[in-house]
Amino acid sequence: MASHATVREQALRAILDAAVDGAVLIDDRGLIKAFNRSAERLFGYTAAEVLGRSVGILMSETEAARHEQHIRRYLESGVPHIIGRGREVFAQRKGGVSFPIFLSVGALSDGETAQFLGFIHDLTPELEAQEQQQRLRERLIIVSRLAMVGEIAAGLAHEVNQPLAAITNYASAAQRLLTRSDPDIAEARGALEEIATQAVRAGDIIRRLRALARGPDMRREATSLNSLVGELAEMARREAQRYDVVYELDLAVDLPSLDIDGDQIQQALLNLLWNALHALNGSTVSPKQVHIRTRLNAARQVEIDVCDNGPGIPAALAPRLFEPFFTTKQNGTGLGLAMSRTIAEAHGGTLEYRANTPDGACFVMRLPAD
Repeated sequence: MASHATVREQALRAILDAAVDGAVLIDDRGLIKAFNRSAERLFGYTAAEVLGRSVGILMSETEAARHEQHIRRYLESGVPHIIGRGREVFAQRKGGVSFPIFLSVGALSDGETAQFLGFIHDLTPELEAQEQQQRLRERLIIVSRLAMVGEIAAGLAHEVNQPLAAITNYASAAQRLLTRSDPDIAEARGALEEIATQAVRAGDIIRRLRALARGPDMRREATSLNSLVGELAEMARREAQRYDVVYELDLAVDLPSLDIDGDQIQQALLNLLWNALHALNGSTVSPKQVHIRTRLNAARQVEIDVCDNGPGIPAALAPRLFEPFFTTKQNGTGLGLAMSRTIAEAHGGTLEYRANTPDGACFVMRLPAD
């Protein structure tokens, strides 16, 4: 007839084998006493290969020494450090391949010596899913960025044509001046200086367009937010004229420089500004206004508000505004607001919507100043 201890061991083994996560039972010396089927799948060992061996074979040398120290400290002091708590560590499969796990350790007692039961949850699928989501976010940022570049390309093409036309005119004038029998050198020099000025202007316009199309890698540096706002307002000036929209800029003079990727933040804000301009397209309100405000709030966050006095967002649609591919525009991609929020959160900030008063929409981005 089986002893009470044997029956108890069999019951414990059956319970452990039913567990989805890996389970390893060790004694006070760190020797493995039980190794369930999930642990066999996780580590690549059979139970027969590990029973009676040190639990250190399931860890790197560094992690094994740290684990042994925690157990010894608990046995000497009775104060739990890892006992009864979970923590993320790296385990080691048969063959030496490490992998991330969430380890929970509990203390058991058979009346004579302490035993420790560890449950091991493999974090590899979750981390791979997070990496996949990050790659997807980066791709969506690129798609959103290129969609925005496509929308503003026509306006910027007109902007570039202006300095190019001026360069052509000044070049023709300089040529005429220099072909005279008595050329006016000073006037010709002035024409050449204007050519250089207009070339720099055209180059700046192209630089802004190229910056928008740049990849998603973040490059943080001390940046003036007001300068970014001024640049994007100038960039969208043609679109504002097209819709007969007036800008109101209310930029705080005491803003600290922010440690941000200026191109990404500018893209996010340009999305908000573009939405505001398009919201006023066809609106009968007069005057059509877009208000951009910056300020430092009491929580040491820099706030940027982009508000319009257009028709606003229906209350039923507001909760879905930041969902990818959700759009209220007939030809929209539904990526702009989602990517703007992603960019803000990547900088430790937030992006929220609120209704404007009395009419219209406001989008508020907050970025940490410290």
